[in-house]
Amino acid sequence: MADSYINRSLQKLSTVYMILGVSYDINDLTRREKLQRRCVYIINCLWLNTDVLGAIVWFFNGIENGTPFVELTYIAPCIAFSFLANTRSYALIHYEEQMSDLIRSLKRLEENTKSITQAEDRLKIYRKETKFLHRVIRVTKIQNVILILTFLISPLVFIVYKYFRTKKLDLILPFLIIYPFDSHDIKYWPFVYLHQFWSETIVCLEICFIDFLLYICCTFIRIQFRLIQCEFAKLDSLSNGEMFERDFTQLVKWHQELIRASNLLEQVYSKSTLYNFISSSILICLTGFNVTAIENKAFSNMFVIFLSSTLVQIFFLCFFGDLLMQSSSGVSDAIYASKWYHAPGAGKNLHIVQMRAQKPCKLTAFGFTDVNLGAFMSILSTAWSYFALLKTIYSSPRTN
Repeated sequence: MADSYINRSLQKLSTVYMILGVSYDINDLTRREKLQRRCVYIINCLWLNTDVLGAIVWFFNGIENGTPFVELTYIAPCIAFSFLANTRSYALIHYEEQMSDLIRSLKRLEENTKSITQAEDRLKIYRKETKFLHRVIRVTKIQNVILILTFLISPLVFIVYKYFRTKKLDLILPFLIIYPFDSHDIKYWPFVYLHQFWSETIVCLEICFIDFLLYICCTFIRIQFRLIQCEFAKLDSLSNGEMFERDFTQLVKWHQELIRASNLLEQVYSKSTLYNFISSSILICLTGFNVTAIENKAFSNMFVIFLSSTLVQIFFLCFFGDLLMQSSSGVSDAIYASKWYHAPGAGKNLHIVQMRAQKPCKLTAFGFTDVNLGAFMSILSTAWSYFALLKTIYSSPRTN
């Protein structure tokens, strides 16, 4: 059990989850460990949201004082991204019992399938699906490291460049945030810089690694759906009536457990996914606008990385949601492909399971829309419409 496929995948999250103060299996922790995790989470939450509050104050002060629109759109995507991190982490904390139940259910299912399915088929499916999952995790990790380092290093490069060009030391920070002191004073600047750096790191880690947990759950639920499809397709070889009834009942219970697991995943992620969908169009629009409108290439390149990270995040969210829907719907096709007519009196029961399987297990944005590739295309379409409108409004005064 300790060396199961799902445990290998979850181990990739363990260290970062300890740093963030969250857990994917709260019941696996001692009382002391739970308290430590909660304290770490509160510290990170306060650390991050002091910067978020300062950014919001700067934004509204900028509107009141007539700050150029480009500067306002510089900080707006960062605020929206921070809110996404908050909603993701809070949802995992709030539904930690449901997530723990889901993880334990998937572990049980993996263990149980060893005695039901053929080893060759099972291992082939597990290896293929987990190989792709780990590749996605690896690529996304690299991209987020690049994003963090870009926002960390770019201001330093700009400071050095400007100093050698003008012989003046102009201390700047990665993000436009108001503090109750002069953050550009050399006495405070290094500490503020490190504070903003860790806030950015918290945001990226919370979004990235809590999404990884979603990818892992979707992948292992999908694996179970693929395995159950193989078992339903083999029902034609069952000639003994009692044996058929026993194995058919076992498959129905298996299918019901997968439906329950999908519902638990939906419960944990649906509300934060709604905010993710709403904010993604705005994020893509504003970051795309910053790439085209900011004249400073160093800062413009920062938003190129930011834009690509936003696109990748929402794409993989929709992609894994789409995989879950497809695999659950495939059970209906597997039943149809089986030669159910070889088992007398079983047609009606199989038809009931088939009708249930035609209603796919899915993730939703709190019931408003399904999480699939169609939703991703809708987000891109909306973002493009916003971007075109914003470019038109922004460029109009210049052409008059």
